[in-house]
This record gives sequence, C-alpha cells and structure tokens, in this order.
Amino acid sequence: MKLRTKNGLLLLLVIGLAFAPLYIARTAEFEGADTQASAAISTLDADYKPWFTPFWEPPSGEVESFFFALQAAVGSGFVFYFLGYAKGKHSASKRDQP
Repeated sequence: MKLRTKNGLLLLLVIGLAFAPLYIARTAEFEGADTQASAAISTLDADYKPWFTPFWEPPSGEVESFFFALQAAVGSGFVFYFLGYAKGKHSASKRDQP
C-alpha cells in the first residue's frame, strides 16, 4: 500500500473518530464540568455559597471556549517544542560521537 493511500485512510479514520460522537449524540447537551458540578452541588446543598467569584467573566461561551483552546494549543506547543529539542540534541550528540 502506498504511503499516500495509507496516510489518507488514517486521516479519514481520525476525522471519523472526531465527528462520529457528535453525529451519534446530536440531541445531547454538551455542557462543561463546571456547570455539571454546580448543578450537583445545588442538589446536595441549596444554601451553598461559592468561596470566591471570578474577577472577569468572559462575555460568551464562545470566548471561554476560545481561551480554553488557546491554552491547550500553547501548552502543547511548549511540550512538543521541548520534545523536538531533546530529540535534536540527542541526534546531534549521537552524530558527533565517533
């Protein structure tokens, strides 16, 4: 099997795995863990008061999702940069040895 065909099949598999849950559960409500935790706490103790309130509330859920995705992208960028740096350093030291 050619490499292009294999990569194409893998790409289709990844896309299928990403969108299949959204198609299967299209009537489900996707809410965050914060919302679910707040609902669970209010059912246990109706008089519960939070310890603190955020000093800035994002204007919408989309902005909040954007910041979450940005945080994930920056974090993975750092992780993979250092992994690549370590691999390059290891390869360079291996190449310099007789």
